[in-house]
Amino acid sequence: MEIKRKIIINMECLASNLNEQEKLISSKNILFIQDIDGVCIPLVKDPMTRELESKYIYAVKELAEEFFVLTCGEHEGPRGVNRIIERSLRSTTEPKNKELYLRGLAACGVEYQDSNGEISFEGVSEKELSFLSKVPSLIRPKFNYIVKNIFPELSQEDINFHAVKSICETRFSPTINFNSLFDLVHEDSDKRKLIQISFEKMMNEIILKAESEGLKNSFFLHISPNLGNKNGRETIKLSAKDDIGSTDIQLLIKGAVKDSGVLFLLNKFIADKTGKAPFGRNFNFRNSPNSVLEKIDLCKRTIQKEDMPLIVGVGDTVTSKKNDEKSYSRGGSDRSFLELIQILGNEFGIKNKIIFVDSSSGEVERPSTKKTGLIGISDVDDNLKFDIVFKNGPKEYISWFIELANERSNFKKK
Repeated sequence: MEIKRKIIINMECLASNLNEQEKLISSKNILFIQDIDGVCIPLVKDPMTRELESKYIYAVKELAEEFFVLTCGEHEGPRGVNRIIERSLRSTTEPKNKELYLRGLAACGVEYQDSNGEISFEGVSEKELSFLSKVPSLIRPKFNYIVKNIFPELSQEDINFHAVKSICETRFSPTINFNSLFDLVHEDSDKRKLIQISFEKMMNEIILKAESEGLKNSFFLHISPNLGNKNGRETIKLSAKDDIGSTDIQLLIKGAVKDSGVLFLLNKFIADKTGKAPFGRNFNFRNSPNSVLEKIDLCKRTIQKEDMPLIVGVGDTVTSKKNDEKSYSRGGSDRSFLELIQILGNEFGIKNKIIFVDSSSGEVERPSTKKTGLIGISDVDDNLKFDIVFKNGPKEYISWFIELANERSNFKKK
């Protein structure tokens, strides 16, 4: 009976996904805003081993101006998504010549790229860039000290090995990743918590260092996944037996949040369509209002209803943790941008679509919709509602997306 019930549920889910797909194919004006890791790339412990299906890259090309990425990773650099695209297509020239790079925002809203791979990053000062470039060298001695403390049996050679995997030297978002160290502790969630707490303290020390150099309001810590924002600081999700919790901490430029990224991309989309940028041609993450209410108000004041597209928001990092009978802690690096898209749809009378891709089938342990439904992801009182849930992860989403992109391309040619 249980197997039969699962088959029925899966068939109902498939029918629902196909129905939503048909609506999007025939929509007059749509815009995809999509995360990358865990959505079109399975989550892996070592970011340098990430892979992207080449058919997906060409499907993005089919959607053209109707598609943007919005990621906390980066486009450029050795760890950038551009290198994954070049490896997937086995060429360093074809992506540029055929305009196959993923168009959109990286570093949570700082690094914009077009499909030619041309990069821009308005709103960032030279002083901030200079400090960010020094962060990996500030992390290394602290990393050495923390790891020796937690793992006294490790040789210096082993510590160096884990440092290479854990310290991400990215241009706009230097990051400490815990996955390599988590491999050393296996199922010991207490040891994982110690790693998380120790490195959060270390990253806060780097912010204090920035402040001492005259950069008081320049940076913040983005923790992924997190349990929301309290007093301007993201709450780390400590490891539990059935949930690995936070896996990395990024030092980001203040204001670089994904919901502000939605405004930047929407402004660009409408400017390309109509010739007029509703928020102004020079709008960037530093010009964005802070609160969701202010963001909504800006859109309502400056965007004509006929110019507002049906927005499809796609993410995988959404969290919900029950504190007691009356309250939840809700977060995740994709939550804010998905919530903004949902509210915009309501305010403009457009049925924007929110898609959740279950990334628990990758190498990083997360709550699974297959095993426990939406527990750990969402809850009955959560304002954020998913229109489509891809329980089988990136592979299922990519298959659906490729079909949609091809059909959408054919529809626009009619």
